Order: sequence, then C-alpha cells, then structure tokens
Amino acid sequence: MTVAAEKDTPAAPTFAEALRVWAKVGLLSFGGPAGQIALMHKEFVEERRWIGEQRFLHALNYCMLLPGPEAQQLATYIGWLLHRTKGGLAAGLLFILPGALVMLGLSILYVLYRHVPLIETVFFGVKAAVLAIVVEAVLRIGRRALKNRVMIGIALAAFIGIYVFRIPFPLIILAAGIIGWIGSRSAPHLFAGGGHGGKTAPDSKGVVDVMFERGELTHADPSWKRALQVLAVWVPIWLGPLLLLWLATGSSSVWTQICAFFSAMAVVTFGGAYAVLAYVAQAAVADFGWLAPGEMVDGLGLAETTPGPLILVLQFVGFIAAYRDPGVLDPILAGTLGALLTTWVTFAPCFLWIFLGAPYIEALRANAAISSALSAITAAVVGVILNLALWFGLHVVFKEVRAIEIFGIGPDLPVLSSIDWRAAALSAAAMVAMLRFKAGMIPTLAACAVAALALGA
Repeated sequence: MTVAAEKDTPAAPTFAEALRVWAKVGLLSFGGPAGQIALMHKEFVEERRWIGEQRFLHALNYCMLLPGPEAQQLATYIGWLLHRTKGGLAAGLLFILPGALVMLGLSILYVLYRHVPLIETVFFGVKAAVLAIVVEAVLRIGRRALKNRVMIGIALAAFIGIYVFRIPFPLIILAAGIIGWIGSRSAPHLFAGGGHGGKTAPDSKGVVDVMFERGELTHADPSWKRALQVLAVWVPIWLGPLLLLWLATGSSSVWTQICAFFSAMAVVTFGGAYAVLAYVAQAAVADFGWLAPGEMVDGLGLAETTPGPLILVLQFVGFIAAYRDPGVLDPILAGTLGALLTTWVTFAPCFLWIFLGAPYIEALRANAAISSALSAITAAVVGVILNLALWFGLHVVFKEVRAIEIFGIGPDLPVLSSIDWRAAALSAAAMVAMLRFKAGMIPTLAACAVAALALGA
C-alpha cells in the first residue's frame, strides 16, 4: 500500500466505538442472512472501511463453510480481527442479544395469550405468510446452488431421503459432503464452489488490511498452542452444561434432552435455519412431543419478525419444551431457563469455530475438496428446505395429515377433505406478493395477519 493510500485509511476504532456499532447492527439485523450480510458490508466495508472488500468476502466464504448462522459468525470474525477475543465476543453476542430478548418476550406472550381468539386469528394469517417465505427461500437458494444436473440430483435425493425414507438430517449432510469431496477428484468442474460475491469483486483496503500489512494482528497467526487453548476454554463452555445436567437430572430429563439435542444441531446446521428446521420440527413434534405441528410454524413466524439470526426459532422450541415439563419450577421460569439453555448450546460453538479456525482461513479457502463438499451440501440443503416447505404446507393448508408407513418409513400425506380454503387462499396470495411483486417479508407477514382478521379466520 502506498503512503498516500495508507493516510486515506480511517483510524482503527476503539473498543467502545465498536461496541456502539455492533449494538446498532444487532438491533437492525432483520431480513435473514442476506439482509444481515448486506448491512454489515455497508457498515464495515463501504462506510467505515474497517475491513477491505476481498478480506470481507474471504471471511464470509469461511463462515459459509461452517455449521451455524453465517451472518453471526461473520460479525464475530470481524470483531475478533479488530479487537481479539473480546471483540469477537462483543460482536457475536450483540448480534444475538436483541433478537434473543425479543424472542423470549414473544414466547412468554405466546403461551399466555395465544388461545385468545384475536391472537389465534393473527397467527392463522402469519402461518400462511411463513409458508410463502419458506417457498421463496427454496427458490432463492436453488437458483444459486443447482448449477447442473448433478446438483439437481443431489437435491432430489436429499428431498426423497428425508421426506419418504425419513433419513436423519445429519446423515444427509454427511453423505452430501462425502459425495462432494469425492466429486472434487473425479469431476471437479461439476462440484466447483461458487463462493459469495465472486473473485472479481473490486478490492478496497480497510483498517484491518493496514494492520495486517504492519504486522499488528499477531493473534491472527496460526498457532497450535493457541488452538489448544481455544479448545480447552470453549469445549467446556459449550458442552459443560450438558455434562452437569446429565449428572444432576439424568438422561431422560427435559433439560438434558434440550441440551443434548440442540448441541447436536449446532454441529450440523449447514445451510442456515431453513435447512435444519425440517429435522428439528420432526424431532420436536414426533420424537420428543414438545410441540404440535402448527406451533412449529408459529415459532418460525415469530422468529421472522425479530432481529438477529433466524436460528433463534430454536429458542422458542426450547422454551415450549421446558414450559410443558417444568418439574418443580414455575412454568414461565422453566420455559425461560429452557430458552436460555437452548440459546447457549446453539451459539457457544459458533464462537469456537471462529476463534479456532479463523487463523487457518487462507489454507482452508484454497482447499478445492472442501469447496466441492460445501457445494454438494448446499445442493442437499435445497432438497431439505423443499421438505420443510412441504411439511409446513401440509400442516397449514390441511387440518388433518396422516403418515403412510411401510416398515416404519413413508411420507406424510394430507387428508384432502380437510383442506382449509382460507389458509390456502392466504398462502397463495402471500406467494404471489413475494414471488411476483417482490413484497418484503415483514409487510407480507403484516398483510396476512390483517387479512386473516378481515376473513374472521
């Protein structure tokens, strides 16, 4: 970098200044990962120039490789670059905290007042809009991921596997990753990863880039000693509650089940919240009996209206699970503890992935096999989200759904005579609004709620 260019680079932000900006991002992070990433790009690349264009994209590509919410992990990554571990913690926590608090409040209101006729009618409309939002996600991700017949085949296989054969979501992700890994050797052109933003994006220097060139970011140098220290701190932070609960309450308590289940989900949430929700819904409704099918749709509707990562819908599931099995505790207190426990084990590993892996980003980004595995996983995610859209559609539009099982496997099919024409009409209108007229998510949710009130649903 020339002396003149270095002089044009803004000064590094103080930790207090960064805190204010991260709080702003956390409060304004509506619209899912695409909107959240766009907001951070505007704040940190275009306006404040804390990080350069290429380094921002490289960090995002790394976060796309990880399980968990990529936008929250990107915030953690940038905060870590600027102010080490305390910066990463501040950025990641402030990205989560506003939405988590709102979601907790909405969960409490949900269990207290959802049987009030007015509230039931509003949720009836919200469910119709949620179906349209999930369908739009299928199309958006599909256009990006399904580049050829091989990728389309992987998506179809994933859909059939989870819908018909009920193969667990983690196994589908593992199989897709193995296929992509092998495909990178036999047919690399079919599995080439596209990345985010592409390599042709113009570069711009930011504060972090200047600090790298000056050799000031020593915490970003790969070190086995530092990696072992990160593991020694963050693995107990993440899994310690599970061990303590298992010892204190046993393996069958709702607390241990919540902790174990969502700890496992934190490892396999490739492709964002939409991908994992189908498996979470199946387990929470059918296996654990924590929720009814319609309540899972309600939870997603609530999560769509809050800032922060959409994966906060898991907090709603944890709240309801503990609320209905409180033991000696007050149900609201039990639900609050269940929500906090779910949030803890969902997001603690996100910090582990960043603090452990970020120093190795260059080597990881250059690995063609990992890029191909991610491409195959993303294609499988399209099929999994299609299953989620179908699952939601069946339970929103039809009042009765039956499982057709042969040897314990088989799809869920609707009872056609149980169709709810008002729900079908609202869902169709929401899809037209979002897909044809590009209506926003929040306006669509609000319009469907108002329409449901007008219909007297």
